[in-house]
Amino acid sequence: MRYCKNPFAYERRVAREVMVGNVGIGGANPIRVQSMITCDTMDTEASIQQTMELAAAGCEIVRITAPTVKDARNLEHIVKGLRESGCDVPIVADIHFKPEAAMEAAKWVDKVRINPGNYADSKKFVIREYTDEQYAAELGRIRARFTPLVELCKERGIAMRIGTNHGSLSDRILNRYGDTPLGMVESALEFARIARDLDYHDFVFSMKASNPKVMIEAYRLLVARLNELDAEDARDGRSGSLEPPGRLGSIAPTWNYPVHLGVTEAGEGEDARIKSAIGIGSLLADGIGDTIRVSLTEDSIHEIPVAKALVRLTSTVAASVSPAQIAADTAATTAVSFDPFSYQRRATETLAVAGIGDPGQSIKLGGEQLLRVIVRKANFDKIAHKIDKMSDYKPEIVYENAQIEEVDPRDEQALGRLNQNSTPQFVTVKDDVDLPVIAAFRLLVAKLHARHPILLKDELRRKKDGKDFLETLLIASTNIGSLLCDGIGDAILVQGEEAPGQALRLAYNILQAAGSRVFKTDYVACPSCGRTLFNLQTTTAKIKAATSHLKGVKIAIMGCIVNGPGEMADADFGYVGGAPGKVNLYVGKTAVKFNIPETEAVDRLQDLIREHGKWVEPRPAVSVLV
Repeated sequence: MRYCKNPFAYERRVAREVMVGNVGIGGANPIRVQSMITCDTMDTEASIQQTMELAAAGCEIVRITAPTVKDARNLEHIVKGLRESGCDVPIVADIHFKPEAAMEAAKWVDKVRINPGNYADSKKFVIREYTDEQYAAELGRIRARFTPLVELCKERGIAMRIGTNHGSLSDRILNRYGDTPLGMVESALEFARIARDLDYHDFVFSMKASNPKVMIEAYRLLVARLNELDAEDARDGRSGSLEPPGRLGSIAPTWNYPVHLGVTEAGEGEDARIKSAIGIGSLLADGIGDTIRVSLTEDSIHEIPVAKALVRLTSTVAASVSPAQIAADTAATTAVSFDPFSYQRRATETLAVAGIGDPGQSIKLGGEQLLRVIVRKANFDKIAHKIDKMSDYKPEIVYENAQIEEVDPRDEQALGRLNQNSTPQFVTVKDDVDLPVIAAFRLLVAKLHARHPILLKDELRRKKDGKDFLETLLIASTNIGSLLCDGIGDAILVQGEEAPGQALRLAYNILQAAGSRVFKTDYVACPSCGRTLFNLQTTTAKIKAATSHLKGVKIAIMGCIVNGPGEMADADFGYVGGAPGKVNLYVGKTAVKFNIPETEAVDRLQDLIREHGKWVEPRPAVSVLV
């Protein structure tokens, strides 16, 4: 299966155009930026105000939750107020659990988002084996619930997003496919087939997850499956498309639907921006994605600059090297040397290099060793006197002392010499190689024997060129994070950021966000919306203040139950809004404490962590270099 035309060269996936109001997604349109308002949908004036603020900031599509029929009905007044105010930004209704709310919302909005995991299913985490007949009967029940919405959207000429969330797969999907990217894809395709049977094609797919590895794998698998379905149609001579013939001979592609990208429950602050860039930026770099949302546990207005920067960086990479040049550079390489649909760290041999510390001290890397953080000597000299006070963000290896072999991945003679050497050698891509970073390291891995450990770099040019820290963060997270999620890399070097302490912090935070090295508490926190039952920003701050010293513990903070249990499946503990002013506490995906007053909930969460043996008392504050 192929998820992109060339993993070594940027080429945007060709998707059909789907119109959302007056905004086109896919086709020849630019990558669109979306967000979501956070107020109560029944507060008409606040909904109008927040939507207009987002539109003024550059948000091209705005989503509003409609948890009940009453909320959905009020979308009429919100949309009317926006249009009377001269704001024509398209409005999307966000639907979970209630087909009746979707039917009402579809009367007023430009697009309806449904979640296949809970549109017609009640999630009970029931373990049950389905026979083929029982499974078919379940699909028939879903078809009966879903068909009226499809017909209404078709009648009104509005769009739909079939948006799968890793955290809310149905029991039926979980029992047949497991909690997997494949399950996410098949969940969406079940609904897509119903829409196609009804000759409705104005829909967009999404495959969101809080874990960037899962999210990347799911989107890649989705696109690969869509390509396969197109190929099957071409072989069988089927075509339901009005488009001109495409790459599959005389049959135009019919499964080329646009794709919306997002890392759900990314959290807030620097960590959330890093996690979002790893997931969204990696896929954009492979040409996948027609519209994006960066989900932050912050006021949604702050999502727009991050999303716009990611789109801008993708355009920069696309224009940096011509496809013809990269095609020539990669002509001898026909396949990637990693599995794009299932994470596995590249199997290298272990070697020892000079570490930071007393003379003669060495540090191991490669194999199953921790991924190491490296600094240039010039930066190390600036902070050497502060090493003992740097807490978790200490450099481990000085670049110039590690005997690193620098190569151009197109230099066959240099690679041949390395491959003939049976002793493992620490290798990296040479600076100033005129290839995009991801392409350069993928090409290196495709040609270099696996025994040699690899150092990843965020940029191949050390001059900062006046970039602000957000841009530096997004570039580093996209480039290094993408490669880490491909299983590539045994150490990393952030050289696009000049401030040594800031570069080190960024390096460690990328490792944490990619799931490659855990060194601090990990948080999964959803963005605010009209369903949220407590103030997510202040609550997240309180929980972090109480628990940020618990290294390796993963805590999920969810405003409501929509994705709670599922997204908390790999979290140790969960804090979930159960009712206004009430909180339910989870261990994994199991609720163990119910209806706790919000004023007591953080203390009770600490007690729960103690009960399960994962609490340690915080150490006295130590000065940390930032």
